[in-house]
Amino acid sequence: MIDTQKKQERVLLVGVELQGMEHFSMSMEELASLAKTAGAEVVGCYRQKREKYDSKTFVGSGKLQEIADMVDADEISTVVVNNRLTPRQNVNLEEILGIKVIDRMQLILDIFAMRARSHEGKLQVHLAQLNYLLPRLVGQGIMLSRQAGGIGSRGPGESQLELNRRAVRNQINEIERQLKIVEKNRETVREKRMDSPVFKIGLIGYTNAGKSTIMNRLSSKRQYEADELFATLDATTNSIHLEGKLQVTLTDTVGFIQDLPTELVSSFKSTLEESKHVDLLVHVIDASDPNHEEHEKTVLSIMKDLDMLEIPRLTLYNKSDKISDFTPTQTPYTLVAAKGEKSREVLQTAIVEKIKELFVPFSIRLPFEKSYRLHDLENVAFIEDIDYEEQYQLIKGYIAPKNKWRLEEFYD
Repeated sequence: MIDTQKKQERVLLVGVELQGMEHFSMSMEELASLAKTAGAEVVGCYRQKREKYDSKTFVGSGKLQEIADMVDADEISTVVVNNRLTPRQNVNLEEILGIKVIDRMQLILDIFAMRARSHEGKLQVHLAQLNYLLPRLVGQGIMLSRQAGGIGSRGPGESQLELNRRAVRNQINEIERQLKIVEKNRETVREKRMDSPVFKIGLIGYTNAGKSTIMNRLSSKRQYEADELFATLDATTNSIHLEGKLQVTLTDTVGFIQDLPTELVSSFKSTLEESKHVDLLVHVIDASDPNHEEHEKTVLSIMKDLDMLEIPRLTLYNKSDKISDFTPTQTPYTLVAAKGEKSREVLQTAIVEKIKELFVPFSIRLPFEKSYRLHDLENVAFIEDIDYEEQYQLIKGYIAPKNKWRLEEFYD
């Protein structure tokens, strides 16, 4: 009987801890999760403490021999290094070990290639991969002849890697041309949303914090959610009604990660800007993750790079059902279990209270014969109370400062 089941790729993780390096263990644990997300089986992990990286082989000669022995003994097909390798280090390691060697950056790019669904997303990933691989077209080693496929080889493909530098640059120019067209269309849609009176909310956070789950709880539309890294790649915007009345848009986009490849940040600039042009950012944090404080710092650092720190922000600590003792580092905050039964009510209440802080209170008298206008008002404002007088309805609520002018048409 022929075994048709695809064999899982066996990988070995390698990391070097320099003196004074913080959060090395967290980074290695994350590397293992990334490898599993890419579909690999993590067979082992080698760590070494050094004063500096070896310029030729990244690790020292003694540790390299240990790795080579394990590669031969355990049928390892790929070595994944927890740092950005230079082209020279990559080629040297592959020649010595005789197998494919990729670094953390290429692994992340590979997962993005696996996750991309939209035309724009695929173009952006392709561009990021080519920009990353261009300086690595340096020889005829294993890195240029990966016929077997597997992690680190999705996207451009074998034929692209064998092209000369000029041909690759030409392809990069063509992808950038296509992206400019797509981005122009996105900008047109974004400008229409910016001109709209509708309040805009963006979900932001570390990968696997639960943003897609929260999007699904608040929206009637479903999108993919899973306990894995980078489950969502393409930006998604849905229209929702808070407390059944106020209409807002909610945008979910790619999660961040420590050491996000610069090629991805630049390539996904237009997608990330979907979260930049919002009225409120909802920062989702996995409270059950022991490294959540570092995740918060990573997200805030990237937000700073994208000039997003000035946007009003609501902090949501998610997965509260998985914790017993918790000390928040961001205040004010809301604890929520997005998969819990009452999560929708908790989420809506937290968002509504935050929006009220950003809105201004108002009070108007609406004649009964103009009651039909109340529906339009409910789409752009929170109606908190309606008192009925002899000829009028006394309406009290909150409205965005930019929409306050809309109240003029209600004044009698």
